[in-house]
This record gives sequence, C-alpha cells and structure tokens, in this order.
Amino acid sequence: MAPIHPESGAGQFYDMSPPKRLGRGRHVSVFECRDPSGRIYAMKLFKQDSRDRIRRELEIFQYVENGPNIIKFIDAVQGEEGSDIGIILEYVDNTDFRTLYPRFNDLNIRYYTRELLRALDFAHSQGVIHRDIRPQNVLRLIGWSSADFYRPDEDLDTCVGLWKPPELLLYHERYDFSIDMWCFGAMLAAMIFRKEPFFHGAPRIDQLSQIAEVLGTDKLYRFVNEYDLELDDEEIEALGQHHEQA
Repeated sequence: MAPIHPESGAGQFYDMSPPKRLGRGRHVSVFECRDPSGRIYAMKLFKQDSRDRIRRELEIFQYVENGPNIIKFIDAVQGEEGSDIGIILEYVDNTDFRTLYPRFNDLNIRYYTRELLRALDFAHSQGVIHRDIRPQNVLRLIGWSSADFYRPDEDLDTCVGLWKPPELLLYHERYDFSIDMWCFGAMLAAMIFRKEPFFHGAPRIDQLSQIAEVLGTDKLYRFVNEYDLELDDEEIEALGQHHEQA
C-alpha cells in the first residue's frame, strides 16, 4: 500500500517520505509521518477492503481515547485519489520488549502492570474488549484494530495466538472482558519469570497442555463439560492429568 501524502478532511497534510515502516498486520501497515511543523505521528494505513474495520476502530477511539495510558487518536486521512485510508495516532517510541523486559526490576513491573490495568479498566468500563494484549502493545496501550464492543450472547473471534486463553483454544467464541485479563496475567508471569511467551505451544493442544501443567486439568475439564465443548480421545490423552501448581 503506497504512502501518497494523505490529507485529512481538515486540510492537514502528513508527510510520509521517506517511508519508515513501524509495523504491519493482516489488515494494516503502520508508518511514521510528520505534520508541517515536523512533529512525528504514527499513521495506520488500511487495506482498501477494510472500511468496516476502520469505522469500528474510529468508533472504539470515541470511547477510549481519553483513558489513562491509552494511545491518543489525532486524525483520519485519505489519499489523494481515495485509495489509502488511514488513522493518525500519537507516536509512541516503544523499546523492543525483548530488550526491555530483562531489565525490569520489581518496581518496574509494578509500575507498568498498574498502568496497563488502569487502561484496561477504563476500556472495559466503556464496554470495549481490547482482544490484542501482548508485549508489543502495552507500554502505552496501542493495537486497537482487533478491539470490539462486548455484546452478551454474541459470538466473537480474534485473539493473538500465543496469548490465547483456554476458552479460545477450545473454540469457545462467546467470551467477555476476561480474555484481556488472561493475556494480562500471562504477560505478568512472563515478566516475573523472564519467559516469553509464558505458555508457548503449537499446535493448540500443546499450548493447552502447557497451561494445564501450571493451572491443572480439573478446572479445564469442568469448563469443557459446563459449556458442552469437545475434546477427542487423542487430545484428552495429550492433556493428561495435572494438579494446579501452588
């Protein structure tokens, strides 16, 4: 998706030359850009078939942008020929978590986890599930492209692979704000024990097995039975029987 000096509806230009990519996902690429004064921002450029996703993210920002430790929405832009649609956000110069986490002491961990909890508490109070809590997104809570509003009794999808909670690994798609808290807990464990990701398995049954080895299988099997989910004999054998670790 070529950057072409997008212009906002208010007539504000954001210069993206030379292109400097900050990140990418399935539906979006993120570039560094500057306004006429030279101030740096992050521009998320969406694929042309992502209009519904853009509308949802803009609506999400209306609810969460004033929350603590949440990245600030600046502007919405469109390319000169209407081909590129983007969102301008404040620029956050995040240090790579693989470099940062090993340096954390107890006070650092307490500070950053408290700030993340403040951001999540605000988002949840607005009815928003982030659904993409992972180390790259949390020193200032970014990555709202996967976020959605909680709607009881409605199936949802999406959650980052290595941070998926057990219910999503079991293909249970009717979940709530607790998936953000699972990802928060897994990240906290990764910081404390310096093991990232804390549960690292592939395929999904291997990841479930690693979770069961720490948290036990009793609660897992109760959840499976309560929500009428299915595990075949091979999966049950792979999970085995484990007691919760103290």
